[in-house]
Amino acid sequence: MNPESFQSYTERIIKNCSRVILGKDEVIRQLTVCYLCKGHILLEDVPGTGKTMLLRAFSKTVGGVFSRIQFTPDLLPSDLTGINFYNQKTGEFEFRPGPLFAGVILADEINRATPRTQSALLESMEERQVTVDGHTYPMASSFIVMATQNPIESYGTFPLPEAQIDRFFMRLGMGYMTREQELLVIARASTLSLVEELSQAVTPAETKSLMETCHQVQVSPEVAGYIMDLISATRSAQDLACGVSTRGAIALYRAAQVTAAMEGRDYVIPEDVKREAIPVLAHRIAAASSQRLDAEAYLARLIDQVAVPLEEMRRL
Repeated sequence: MNPESFQSYTERIIKNCSRVILGKDEVIRQLTVCYLCKGHILLEDVPGTGKTMLLRAFSKTVGGVFSRIQFTPDLLPSDLTGINFYNQKTGEFEFRPGPLFAGVILADEINRATPRTQSALLESMEERQVTVDGHTYPMASSFIVMATQNPIESYGTFPLPEAQIDRFFMRLGMGYMTREQELLVIARASTLSLVEELSQAVTPAETKSLMETCHQVQVSPEVAGYIMDLISATRSAQDLACGVSTRGAIALYRAAQVTAAMEGRDYVIPEDVKREAIPVLAHRIAAASSQRLDAEAYLARLIDQVAVPLEEMRRL
């Protein structure tokens, strides 16, 4: 495992995407972490902050086969997965793949589709396959869902069920740019034209190699124990209806490994875990009462209460 290759890969992606999206290097880095972990991303923020453009830019940068799906209330599961149709020339039924059979899927405004359509994503997101009329079809090896949703407007939306939210590796937010950055954006050419001009910055071979080697980053028993201490703290909290699942614990473990490699190390330290804890875990907790929970702020306080291993990390 070569940490320098992770660093070079990440720097090229950030540099290329930053030509379109200014001042969001950390969000782009987190997208890269998700991508290398083969995790799905929920990008949640108010309209007009560049969510869709960021995901378009990222897909062009990594060179994946891109498919954009605009989720609406009348979208059907078959509109995603595909259908079997009767071919009059051959006299047989043939499968016509839907837009899910691409590498990088942009599920725009995912919470505007009905629960029935949302559930059509569950099998593909977890098992990387789709079953239609009893036949199972594998997805691309680089298959990843990048979904967006507006957290404020609730009219005409269908909240994602907990089972589907848990399948997202991270939940990220864009936030507004600084005044200086926004002045540059409003004065420049169309953002869409800039996205179209982007070139591919990394190769599929590089991506495949890093995906296969990121698990080689070493995690000491102390750091693994620290990860489980964080997970256990969410499960024992009195004001939470449910804590983080085992799927969430695995996601945090893998995200910390990739983050360590991006920092030029072949071993994980507690700071890597803390850096990834909120984006990986915040969407997996829910308040015990009906009151709205600021999950990120709550989780930040919880992290501060968990003891960090201070002894020297030893490699496995």
